[in-house]
Amino acid sequence: MARAPRIAITTYGRNEKGRFTLPAPYVEAVRRAGGVPLLVAPGETRVEELLEIVDAVVLAGGPDVDPALYGGARHPKLTALDPERDATEIALLRGVLARATPALCICRGMQVLNVALGGTLIEHVPDEVGEQVPHRREDYVPHAVELERGSKLAAVLGTTACSPASSHHQALRRVAAQLAVVARAPDGIVEGVELRSHPWLLGVQWHPEHTAASDPTQQRLFDALVAAASG
Repeated sequence: MARAPRIAITTYGRNEKGRFTLPAPYVEAVRRAGGVPLLVAPGETRVEELLEIVDAVVLAGGPDVDPALYGGARHPKLTALDPERDATEIALLRGVLARATPALCICRGMQVLNVALGGTLIEHVPDEVGEQVPHRREDYVPHAVELERGSKLAAVLGTTACSPASSHHQALRRVAAQLAVVARAPDGIVEGVELRSHPWLLGVQWHPEHTAASDPTQQRLFDALVAAASG
């Protein structure tokens, strides 16, 4: 019997108790898809060795990317920054690109992908587009997303429109030249990208793991990632 694909999932940084954490829905979504989740904490330096033993990567959501990495501003709404996590995830993405490893970049993960490829971020979305579209509230909040017909992301989800769970206050500003924008919110905020020169690399600004247990459309992202990891 062939082994199940091993899926690396990046965790949040060290909290005030010195613990690395990750919301359980990420793990559960990968398991439902048939993958074996392996958690990767910030500070990992043996990225090449890690990529030799995993079949795909999920870059999870979390706090803001340091604006120093893209020439941005220190906005007062920035969350606590984590240089250790930024460095680990950028190194991991570079390895993913070099090895053509399948990857799903979620929320912060999509922002890290854009920064790693030379793009920039909006430091605080309400400053740019207001709050008619609720990108973040106290908890996850749904809003409409329109996907490009014919894109890989639309094919994976099986639809060109959805209302997924959102929780972010930053977004892509200048999109890296290598990335194709394939989904937007009604206010124009970029909600999905894909790297068409890569066999399977998608980024979504929303949180598919949050509703994947009850929403087959969102679970399909994890199913497709594990299928790509299976070869």
